[in-house]
Amino acid sequence: MTEDYGKLSDRAAEVRVRMLQRGDQLYTSALSLAEVLVKPSAAGDEALRQRYETVISQCAVLIPFDIDAARVYARLRGSDRSIRAPDAIQLACAAHAGIDLFITNDDRLSQKNVPGIQFVTSLANASL
Repeated sequence: MTEDYGKLSDRAAEVRVRMLQRGDQLYTSALSLAEVLVKPSAAGDEALRQRYETVISQCAVLIPFDIDAARVYARLRGSDRSIRAPDAIQLACAAHAGIDLFITNDDRLSQKNVPGIQFVTSLANASL
């Protein structure tokens, strides 16, 4: 279903298997879903778009970017302009939802302390 990014894809699969073994719940923001849907939508591949949407909706809880998350976003961006807007949306959604562990591919984000998220770590360093 997803594109292959070599070691990165392998590591993501390892983390997902471990999450399933532990009974952890996967959360992602509506922004993540939107990003995944860009290519099939641009290609006019409605079947693939629907398949991606279905699979992601079944394996993850989608966190909306609502007014409460927008407030968290404003505090994040207001206090640290080095966080890019899309990253701040992701972090704000996670913080508002009270996510314990935020895993990112962006090592810069793993250095951030985000109120509402207990741990922010890179995919490579995620220890499950």
